[in-house]
Formats: sequence, C-alpha cells, structure tokens
Amino acid sequence: MEAVVRSRWQAAILDALREQKRARIRALAARLGISDETVRRHLRELVAQGMVRREHGFAIWSGPPEEPPFDQRLRLRAEAKRAIAARLAELVQDGQTLMMDTGSTTAYVAEALAGRRELTVITNGIEIARSLVGRNGHRVYLAGGELKAELAAAVGVEALSFVGQFRADLAILSIAAVHPEHGLMNFALDEARIARAMMERAQRTVLVADHSKFGARAVVRVAALEEVHLLVTDRPLAAPFARSLREAGVEVVIAAPDQPR
Repeated sequence: MEAVVRSRWQAAILDALREQKRARIRALAARLGISDETVRRHLRELVAQGMVRREHGFAIWSGPPEEPPFDQRLRLRAEAKRAIAARLAELVQDGQTLMMDTGSTTAYVAEALAGRRELTVITNGIEIARSLVGRNGHRVYLAGGELKAELAAAVGVEALSFVGQFRADLAILSIAAVHPEHGLMNFALDEARIARAMMERAQRTVLVADHSKFGARAVVRVAALEEVHLLVTDRPLAAPFARSLREAGVEVVIAAPDQPR
C-alpha cells in the first residue's frame, strides 16, 4: 500500500520517527508543540497505512526502508543517471539560472552541466556546487543551514530562506518516488520542503528520475504531477505512469530508449 501524508503534522511525526525509530507520544507532542491528543489523532491514519505501530504509549517506525546514504546512491544505476544527465544537459541553455536540489541524479546532472557556459546555479547540494564552481564562468550559490551527511546537503530554515532570495528559469529536481496518483514523494520532510521552495521560485520544473523511482515508496508528498513541466528518465514508462503524465501535461524525454530491461 502506498503511504500518503495528508498533513504537516503527519510529515513531522514520520520525520521524527525515521530518525529515532521509537518515541513516546508525549515526547513527540513536546517536540512538535502540539497536544498528546493531536499526535494520537494524526497517528491513527499512519498506523492504518502501516507506517507506524503503537505500543504502550510509544509510536514506532515501521515504514519502508530508509534511503541509502548519498555516496551509496551515487553508485546505484550510475549508467542510467549519467544518460539522464547527458540528455538534460543538451536541453539547458548557456546563461540560464537553475535551482538544483540535492540527489544522486542531480549530482550527475551537475557534472554534465559543467560543459555549459555562464550558468547561475542555486543549490543546497555540496557535490553539485563542487562540480560546477570555477568552471566555464558558472556562478554557484550554495545554501547554508544544517549539513546532513546522508544527503550531502544543507537543509532547514536557513536553507529555505536562502533559496527564497532567488528566481530561476528551471528547477531541476531529483525525487525518491513517483506515484501516478500521489505525484512526487521524498523520504524526508526537509528534502521535500527544499524541493517545493525551488519549484515555487522557478518558471519551469524539470524532474530527473530513473526507472526505479516509478512505483517506489516514500512518505512525504512534494507536489502533484501537474506541477512538473518536463521529465527526463532512462526507460519508457509503464502504462499507468505514461497515462498519468500525459493527462498531467508533462513532457517526457527518454534518455536511453534502447537500454536493455
């Protein structure tokens, strides 16, 4: 069953439980600044979805496996991600202003974009900034905030405030999961907030996602499919996804249509 987070309190509860694995209801309420009863009310749907278990005053994480660390994700499906990155780099114009969130696929995109000229790039991703700074006249703005090693990125209110100072031609986003009904989803609330902020400050949103992201599970909703303008992926989409994206008006570019299944 696909998990759907319907409120910011549910998202915050899941974020806390992903970190702690197990927490008292009272401690969650104190952390979020809400009542014990409000926590219990939001937990009911999460329990029904199988994301959380209740046990003697505790909430216990029982959701999908956590996203692997960033350096491990860089090695997963690397050829598919390189193909996606190379194809997207062909579509980006010299001199454009880009927002890029952290992710293994966007890290490959940054490498491919190094050959472009005079881009302005706003990112919270350390590896993205490292790939582009000092290359071909690119200007790179790296968000500050809490650095998380597992993301290789800065997150939190400082990063959100930094992103809010800019406007961009494109927001280039990675994602943990794509669902034909629920749209774009991430594992962590912090990641979802950054992605959402970048979308709101760009003229067009570009999603880079390899085939493994379609039908995957994640817990925090980022956006509806209708909010994406362009998807670059590595394989033709299964029928439910192809239909949903077509109905949402998303342009789909296949980077490597002849890649073996």
